[in-house]
Amino acid sequence: MLPASLVWADMPVTYKDGGRALFTLSAPDFWTVRAGGPRELAAPDGEARIVARVIGMHPVSEPRVWVGFVSPRGVRNVDEATAYLRDIGPFLVKDAQVDSRKSHRIAGRAATSIAGHGRRKGKTVNFKAVLIDLPNGRMAISVVVMEAGADPAIVADVNAIYSSFRAK
Repeated sequence: MLPASLVWADMPVTYKDGGRALFTLSAPDFWTVRAGGPRELAAPDGEARIVARVIGMHPVSEPRVWVGFVSPRGVRNVDEATAYLRDIGPFLVKDAQVDSRKSHRIAGRAATSIAGHGRRKGKTVNFKAVLIDLPNGRMAISVVVMEAGADPAIVADVNAIYSSFRAK
């Protein structure tokens, strides 16, 4: 048997907008990755909103964990990313309560993390939103949603995703 470090073979994923790469990251082995282009979603109040391309992923063996990335056009800083998150947040987590907020760096870029809890599909979840400053006046917005009872070992995979993040 090979040591784990020798069998780890991530899959590169590139987020593009208008043919230009904005960032790359690596999806861990045994994770499913799906991408969806820009689309219009109706909010619970009936108002439609445009949602940018989303890259979503989850572990094959743990459907109670989801990680998503988006870089909406016109979102240029942390304040605008926070406002965007407020708009799309109810689609991801209901009754969200923020527990902490901190500033840090991801791949040398300024980042802000917002962690909390709420409900999704009737189940208790924890979430973490990560707002990453990109070059040329863009932001990457990522959200991790984990249901209560999800395998805590998956956190290492999630951390590896963020460790692999590179702005272009």
